[in-house]
Amino acid sequence: MMKKATFGMLALGLVLAFADYQPGTGFEGVSLVKEAHAIVGRPLTPVSVAGVARRTTRRMIYRTTIYVATLPPACTVVVVEGTTLHMCGGTYYQSSGNQYVVVNVN
Repeated sequence: MMKKATFGMLALGLVLAFADYQPGTGFEGVSLVKEAHAIVGRPLTPVSVAGVARRTTRRMIYRTTIYVATLPPACTVVVVEGTTLHMCGGTYYQSSGNQYVVVNVN
């Protein structure tokens, strides 16, 4: 019976000793985890170059209420986020039935 009590007290002491453990502060000579290394440029790191590029190149297409029957001259076809648009000067148009709607690309 004494062994169970001693084991219980030892377990309780360890729990209390490590309850206030803060990662990175550590105890002298004791470590619960290995040192972690984040490599910038690898996916899923907070300052990942790939993640920043992915977030900054995402574009959104917003329809306006302006419709036209025909496109202005000298338009080029572009694909933005998988959507086919017509770019005429600095204005984007998306086909909508037999006419075109002006869209904003952000």
